[in-house]
Amino acid sequence: MKFPKILSSVLALTLLFNISCRTESDEPIELPKGAYENGIFVLNEGNFGTPSASVTFLSNDLATIEQDVYKKNNGTDLGDVLQTLTYNGDNAYLVLNNSNKITVVNRYTFKKTGEITAQINQPRYITIANNFIYVTNDEYLGPKSVTIYKLSDLSFVKKIAFTDTAERIVEAGGTIFVQNATFGFGNTLTRINPATNEVAPVVTLPNGNINKTISNNSTVYTIAAGTTDSYIYQISAAGTITKTTTLTGISNATNLDIDGGKYYFSSGNKVYSMDMSATVTPTTPIVTATGGQYSALYGFNVINGKIYTSDANGFTADSKVTVYSTTGSVIKTFEAGRATNGFFQN
Repeated sequence: MKFPKILSSVLALTLLFNISCRTESDEPIELPKGAYENGIFVLNEGNFGTPSASVTFLSNDLATIEQDVYKKNNGTDLGDVLQTLTYNGDNAYLVLNNSNKITVVNRYTFKKTGEITAQINQPRYITIANNFIYVTNDEYLGPKSVTIYKLSDLSFVKKIAFTDTAERIVEAGGTIFVQNATFGFGNTLTRINPATNEVAPVVTLPNGNINKTISNNSTVYTIAAGTTDSYIYQISAAGTITKTTTLTGISNATNLDIDGGKYYFSSGNKVYSMDMSATVTPTTPIVTATGGQYSALYGFNVINGKIYTSDANGFTADSKVTVYSTTGSVIKTFEAGRATNGFFQN
């Protein structure tokens, strides 16, 4: 027998096996980031004047519901009036209106990582751009402002005083847009250049009063309500109105969202959809929500082909959440916390 040849073959096979095993073991393994990595955060505003704000987690497949995830993971109440949240990296920034603070948590574990309180006065909305955090503050019958903070250490940078309402705030194409309207009163947007944090020329809409402003693919969209018709305006980062969609015959339109190349909006308790390129206004709603006149669509978002709505239940009991398909069929209903006002994909 030729032992050298056999030995060489065995050594070659052993080497090949070792290389194969080492290659497989050296491949990066993605570990779960936390219990809330894949799902929807349901924001529950709570009752004004009490620390009853909370966040409900809903898994993407709608099978798992976990209530009050902030208290579960931090051992304390979240605060008073949870207005909204935004994300940056691994963090979520929660705006607590009547607690006068921004609470920062890890978006995957919901463990608290920081807090902003300096110059915060009845905060409303938040956005992040160019390593700065921008917060609108609007005290009822009091001062209005945008306050700016460093993203790196949450330190205060600057306050921009407003004479008009400072409501929703979004970033689009490197420009900050501040909605100077609330409760359907007001028709202007103030722009802020995040490179200098100075105010740029104001955008004035020709018709209607602004109800909601959003950002999508580096473009601003705002829905403005009239008593007969309503309007969706598409606005460039430079502040130019590049397109106007007239919603003929639909008055007091609100709750604008965009998903899958379609606009979704509401009027009263009716939800409509239309292609973003369409010129004909829909006449038949895809959803007619049930609930009180002012609470049937208190929360409204469209995420990955599903319409999420909440009935605030008169603000006296836990909200009822209903998830619809984009054709209007009910997919799921469940209860969340008090005054559910928004849904955010994590």
